Amino acid sequence: MSQNVQVRKLLIALSAAVVAAVVGAVGADFGATIYAEYRLARTVRTAAGLSFDPSVAILGFPFIRQAARHHFNEIEIKANGVDHQVVGRASLEATLHNIDLTDASWLIRPDADLPVGKLESRIIIDSGHLGRFMGMKDLMVEAPSKETNDATGGTTESGISGSKGLVFTGTPKKADFDKPVSVTVDLSIAGTDQTTLVFTATDIQTGPGTADQEVPDDKKAAVLAAFSAKLPGQKLPFGVRPTTEGARGSDIIIEGITEGVTIRLDGFKQS
Repeated sequence: MSQNVQVRKLLIALSAAVVAAVVGAVGADFGATIYAEYRLARTVRTAAGLSFDPSVAILGFPFIRQAARHHFNEIEIKANGVDHQVVGRASLEATLHNIDLTDASWLIRPDADLPVGKLESRIIIDSGHLGRFMGMKDLMVEAPSKETNDATGGTTESGISGSKGLVFTGTPKKADFDKPVSVTVDLSIAGTDQTTLVFTATDIQTGPGTADQEVPDDKKAAVLAAFSAKLPGQKLPFGVRPTTEGARGSDIIIEGITEGVTIRLDGFKQS
């Protein structure tokens, strides 16, 4: 009987030691991740000329094994409310996949070249700043109505809608019209360097889920013109060319996705 008690005590002690070791390893890995993310945020801030630390996440577990292999699975960099010379403020995002750290170290030096297997890059403009640019303080943006019930929330992995038939609602005072109107708007990218976002208003929308405001025929052209605009200077992080433009929530998003590129952290903010 006493021998069984001793064995039981030994097993309990061994189990406790194993649990302590696992918890310690996980804690150490978590701590190393937090430190690396902090250092990377500070480095991006300095290299890209930001006025604040961006949000940085180094994804994948365990972190220490990734660092030892000089390879990170995924890094997310997000900077909200960055000064923008055209709309005032915009948010910048980049998601890096399969990052080779051979020449960069696990803390990623600011001047290091980073080979990246896949790079997703985004500019996000909220409806408030876009509305001020277009002269409508009450502007609201919605994805095309046929997509609002889509379980994925959009047509891309990032949840971005298509570029045709977005619904803009606002009061187009510069058209001498003082009531909120809903208009369908198509988005496109123009310019030799593909950095101008074009808004083309196509029709007045009425009915449920809209401002439900009719526009007289003699005002229609002016109202549509008020919702049409060109937004230059939309340079995506790391200079990626746009591949998608659409809406997510009440934000306008321009996204570019590319593969097999080499970047530097000073390219996160392009203008």
